[in-house]
Amino acid sequence: MFQELLAFIAQAPSPCHTVRASETLLAEAGFSPLVWGKPWLLAPGGRYYTKAFGSALLAFTVGSKTQRGLRIAAAHTDFPGFRVKTSAGLARDGYGLVNVEPYGGLILSSWLDRPLSLAGQIVLRGKDAFSPEICLFDFSRPLLTIPRLAIHLDRKVNEGEKLDRQTSMTPVASLLKEEIGNEFFLEKLAREIGHKPEDILSYDLNVYLAEPGCLLGLDGEFVSAPRLDNLTSVHACLAALISSPAEDGIRVVSLFDHEEVGSRTKQGADSSLLPHFLEAVYRGLSLDADDLAEDLAQGFLLSVDAAHGLHPNYEDKADPTNRPRLGQGIVIKRAASQSYAGDAAAAAIISSLCEEHDVPFQRFANRSDIPGGSTLGSLVSARLGIRAQDVGVPLLAMHSARELMAASDQDALTRLLAAFLA
Repeated sequence: MFQELLAFIAQAPSPCHTVRASETLLAEAGFSPLVWGKPWLLAPGGRYYTKAFGSALLAFTVGSKTQRGLRIAAAHTDFPGFRVKTSAGLARDGYGLVNVEPYGGLILSSWLDRPLSLAGQIVLRGKDAFSPEICLFDFSRPLLTIPRLAIHLDRKVNEGEKLDRQTSMTPVASLLKEEIGNEFFLEKLAREIGHKPEDILSYDLNVYLAEPGCLLGLDGEFVSAPRLDNLTSVHACLAALISSPAEDGIRVVSLFDHEEVGSRTKQGADSSLLPHFLEAVYRGLSLDADDLAEDLAQGFLLSVDAAHGLHPNYEDKADPTNRPRLGQGIVIKRAASQSYAGDAAAAAIISSLCEEHDVPFQRFANRSDIPGGSTLGSLVSARLGIRAQDVGVPLLAMHSARELMAASDQDALTRLLAAFLA
């Protein structure tokens, strides 16, 4: 399973590429595409997916039997990193730099001195103002780097490094052979896609780590890779839905964007995207709002996002009694603040499901003096009025340019999701 995960991560350097890689898996498995915003005619036994706004995807199966029931697994397509700003070229002292801004809660120092590349959407002039041409693009090679200041010029660097998000983190892209203006970046971008600079109206470009993921450890037990948070969850959700026999009810995988920056966008979890999607599904099956309300009341949402594993060098950062370790299975996350979705009944349901299917599991809670993170689970649960529980694989170095997990935990997560979506 981890080899398939690494291949998927390599194909997903931006949220839009995550959606394209997901679409490829679903299409190869026989899922039929639906057009977002159009009426759907759906049939029992059907397997479908639809894309929304380029960086969100929703897939579902319809049971071949008449018995209803709704289960939803949700994850997110985005990850912390850098995004390229508008008018990004910056010519300075013979260097060509690219002006970027942080996206999400990234660990700045982990991006230094690494080979980086660019991928995302480039929007070109179309037939009219409301019909631009959208080009999905990946440089697919090392392109940039953010060089660290030499220790000779910062003798206190090992006493604690303070990095300014604007002045310290600007990637170097080129040596400029002559005095040119800041338009060099747009000109290079245009040449790469075979267009003129004036054809490019805008872009959404991710900076990503141009190093492949790999296995490591004395017995190859670890996976080291970029974007484990949250492509582990995306891949596991898709693999489970594809393998689902889809005999009963409606099984949904919802992949949102912008979780790392709060989810309050049209394709984020804190939007009307999923409610509108479910309404369209139920209309397509000749079911009404009362049927949907009944199924939501009896349904279940599994919010799937990475969890914190116990760090052997910082054991004091873990809760005294909830200390999940890499290689010991999936993590059921709880928080009194509801930053993680769930209650006692929801946690009991998932732990029982794990026991029934021999899926190893652990429990996580933050130390009471460390606020921790949050996920999309509570946002979706509140919008739908559906019982929910947060789960995920434990990671070390979460939100670093490269993260670390146990290979066996991906298999455990996929098996849990397969049981949940069966």
